[in-house]
Amino acid sequence: MSEKPVRFGILGCANIARKVSRAILLAPNAKIQAVGSRSAEKAARFAAENSFPATAKVYGSYEAVLDDPDVDAVYVPLPTSLHVKWGVLAAEKKKHLLLEKPVALSSPELDKILAACEGNGVQYMDATMWMHHPRTPKMREFLSDPNRFGKLKTVHSIFCYDAGPDFLQNDIRVKPDLDAHGALGDAGWYCIRAILWAVDYRLPTTVTALREPEFNQVGVILSCGATLSWGDGTAATFYCSFLTNLTMDVTCSGTKGSLHVHDFVIPYREDTASFNVASGSRFTQMALGCEPAPEEHTVAAELPQEALMVREFARLVAIIGNGGSEPEKKWAVISRKTQLVLDAVKASIERGFEPVVVKT
Repeated sequence: MSEKPVRFGILGCANIARKVSRAILLAPNAKIQAVGSRSAEKAARFAAENSFPATAKVYGSYEAVLDDPDVDAVYVPLPTSLHVKWGVLAAEKKKHLLLEKPVALSSPELDKILAACEGNGVQYMDATMWMHHPRTPKMREFLSDPNRFGKLKTVHSIFCYDAGPDFLQNDIRVKPDLDAHGALGDAGWYCIRAILWAVDYRLPTTVTALREPEFNQVGVILSCGATLSWGDGTAATFYCSFLTNLTMDVTCSGTKGSLHVHDFVIPYREDTASFNVASGSRFTQMALGCEPAPEEHTVAAELPQEALMVREFARLVAIIGNGGSEPEKKWAVISRKTQLVLDAVKASIERGFEPVVVKT
């Protein structure tokens, strides 16, 4: 870990930026250097309300944060329609980029961001927080065990929540000019990422959207789902929604075992997270029950998952800054694959729920 903390600038004062600001304050190798909004007054109020250090600078524009020579990296929680502009500009200003999800409106937009990051030698990472919880590699150990889990056959992922009338009327995630993907981008991103994670990031061959998605009056998706197929007997489904009780489930079924997690997006508790596994499951005599009983595994976390995300991002940035490494490319690859599947779901909906071939 670098002795000098990575200095973060924050572009915008979105609600999610409150959580990530706290994460930066908790991460031992990071600090908040600056925040910018469309008005200095709003940025100052945001800094005060979120316990920013007195040394943090407050700016009345996003450009000013990017022009600050004391800012090493930026977190960008702006509406998705603004990501390509500010993500590219941040990279051109040599700022490492932690980009809120969904990362772009399309894979061509994301490709522009990633090309700018690669061309300027800066680290890219999307802010999918659950990837950084220590539970995630523990679940991977089970899925990779040929004796306990076997070969993966299917994955089912659900992330939905009851957003409420104010959200459905006013939030940027239901505005076509700001976050045109709606629930697919906000919640479906997590579902797609969970599926790709489970299959070790193999892209599906085809994606077919489920019929009867729900839209608001201006055509933004409020709920939808899809089936993903790999052409080898492996299949996955997901459902995402702004209209359904909070559910954050992933189920992975293999030839010898199964895995269940009920809070994959945000753990019920910050300090621990659990998952259940079973192997060799079968009905008891006369099908009066099942055995063996699933095992619950609980994993402790020294920091909230968002702080672990910031810590890992800052670690990669520090290595680059010390001249010891090129930017880690795996995060760009994973992000792009997630975007490709999201694009295919959207295309299938627009084409009357036809199967869409996923093209790289």
